[in-house]
Amino acid sequence: MPSLILGVGNVLLSDDGAGVHAARSLADSLAGRPDVQVLDGGTLSFSLAPLIEDADRLVLIDAAELGEAPGSVRCLFGEEIERFLGRARLSVHEVGLRDMLEIARLADALPLERALIGIQPATLDWGLEPSSAVAAGIAQAVQLALRLVEEWPVAAAPLCARPSRCVREGG
Repeated sequence: MPSLILGVGNVLLSDDGAGVHAARSLADSLAGRPDVQVLDGGTLSFSLAPLIEDADRLVLIDAAELGEAPGSVRCLFGEEIERFLGRARLSVHEVGLRDMLEIARLADALPLERALIGIQPATLDWGLEPSSAVAAGIAQAVQLALRLVEEWPVAAAPLCARPSRCVREGG
């Protein structure tokens, strides 16, 4: 499978469901594209490991503690994802994401082209809808994911409109 977009989160906890909401939007936008699979990864399951291992390119979308304003979006690439997930309390699902990537690495099947699109939550209270700030961030994340699947391999220049929000290897 060339590209896998995996949205992660718990849609019962308002902004924590940002990745799932993004994946649902992307599934509509990318319907009919045999080269891209979009999945609602929910709160993760080890059953997703074979799908990650089969992907040539992986885009993960999740709510993440970025230390920025609610709705801010940051995109990380390659090994920066593992360094980011290695820090304490950066994502509600950080252990799950880190474990999923480690399973793929141990199987020698970690996609070389991989990105994590993180969206800063405003609230993780009970609720089925994201906050307005995060809804705007989801829209930005969707556009970034669409650009990624069209522009792999990632060029040297950042893909986001505001380079300060797009973190790249070595910079």
